[in-house]
Amino acid sequence: MLKTERTCVMNLDGAMRGARNPMNSWARSDSYFDENGNYVLGENDLSLAVRLRRAGSDHRKFIRQIFVSVDITAPLYWWKEFDTYKVGTVANSTSTMHKIHSKPFSRDDFSCDKCSPAALAMLDSMIAHLEETRLRFVETKDKQDWYDMIQLLPSSYNQMRTVTMNYENLVNMYFARRDHKLDEWHVLCDWIMSLPYAHELIACDI
Repeated sequence: MLKTERTCVMNLDGAMRGARNPMNSWARSDSYFDENGNYVLGENDLSLAVRLRRAGSDHRKFIRQIFVSVDITAPLYWWKEFDTYKVGTVANSTSTMHKIHSKPFSRDDFSCDKCSPAALAMLDSMIAHLEETRLRFVETKDKQDWYDMIQLLPSSYNQMRTVTMNYENLVNMYFARRDHKLDEWHVLCDWIMSLPYAHELIACDI
């Protein structure tokens, strides 16, 4: 399971202005803000953007200035793979260290949609044990119970992180992960393709 919420794309206008700096071609810019405050690439700017994007990483550096912020909820086993993308990304997560005991454990806290009946039964047993331990910790504050929760927590436990990255990061993720066996990556790639000008600036041929 992977969920994206509260997506915000920023500085498309600044990135395109910078893309025209090398040739001093600002007068050819034809982009504008529509009545909803969205930045719309004009024909000239879109043509330039696509040419630079296809020319390779040295020429498409303007897409590193298009920033994206999004809240992603995903299991710990997926975040472990996402954490390979450290350069140019920042993430603030909800804390298992400080808040793991703050609410009851339930199946909704875990990505278990692919589990077999036998695996679900095992997970339910673990959830029951975690909840029993949580209640005991809330009452006694015994650090042993806290360690039991932290160290027994399955990697299917869902965590929400607010992530900031740029379109260059998304190019790398999309082409590296679009055929990955984890469904969570396919959900993220679908989200990437929903962003403004994703077909032209992210998923076009390298």
